[in-house]
Amino acid sequence: MKKLFAVLMVVGCFSMNLFSQPTEGQADTAAVGDSVTQEDALAQADTLQTEVEVVDDSEEVVVEKGLHQVIKEKFIEGGAGFMAIVVICLIFGLAIAIERIIYLNLATTNTEKLLGKVEEALENGGKEAALEVCRNTPGPVASIFYQGISRVDEGVDVVEKSVVSYGSVQMGLLEKGLTWLSLFIALAPMLGFMGTVIGMIDAFDSIAIAGDISPNLVAGGIKIALITTVTGLIVAMILQVFYNYLLSKVDSLTSDMEDASISLVDIVVKYNAKK
Repeated sequence: MKKLFAVLMVVGCFSMNLFSQPTEGQADTAAVGDSVTQEDALAQADTLQTEVEVVDDSEEVVVEKGLHQVIKEKFIEGGAGFMAIVVICLIFGLAIAIERIIYLNLATTNTEKLLGKVEEALENGGKEAALEVCRNTPGPVASIFYQGISRVDEGVDVVEKSVVSYGSVQMGLLEKGLTWLSLFIALAPMLGFMGTVIGMIDAFDSIAIAGDISPNLVAGGIKIALITTVTGLIVAMILQVFYNYLLSKVDSLTSDMEDASISLVDIVVKYNAKK
């Protein structure tokens, strides 16, 4: 009995140890599971960090990339040859427009005030005083008055013809340079369309050389074509705005000259009647 009891005690202790400790397979599985879990966690952390870095980098690129850099890239992509010619058209057109704007603004005068001074000078100081007023006043209206008043002794008909003839000369001076501006307005989109045609030709040449229609081959030529076309149209639109402004300014000055010329003839008639 004592031996049986001792055997049972040994078997019980061995069984308890067997079930309380994990087996080798379970231990290895648990270790592998723990290592896989740690590797997954590290991989996810690396992925999140990479995504954050990518987002940060993209945000930095967007922030650092300015308008001048975008324009420079498009200029290079569109082809330096044609893009440079279109930009030259823009530069020359703007130079002419700015010069004309300054000239026309300086040519604008207060015709009513000038007429009052001329009439007062004719009544008080005579012909020479009126000519002095015209000499000291800038603008085409004063120049027309000078030509008319200088012939006041020859009669009203001669004064009227002189005013009309010299008015045509002043009109030519006011419209000087507008022909070149209109040329650049027409030339810029034409150059853009020419770049479009050349870009399409390059695309078809690439297709012919490769022997296959690939989107990558066609996209490059089409991109160049579209960039040059857009640039030409933008230049034409900018210059067109200045051209229309200058035309309206010339029309306004022309109306002032015509009205002032009629008023000057009336003043000359009154002056000759009092002599």
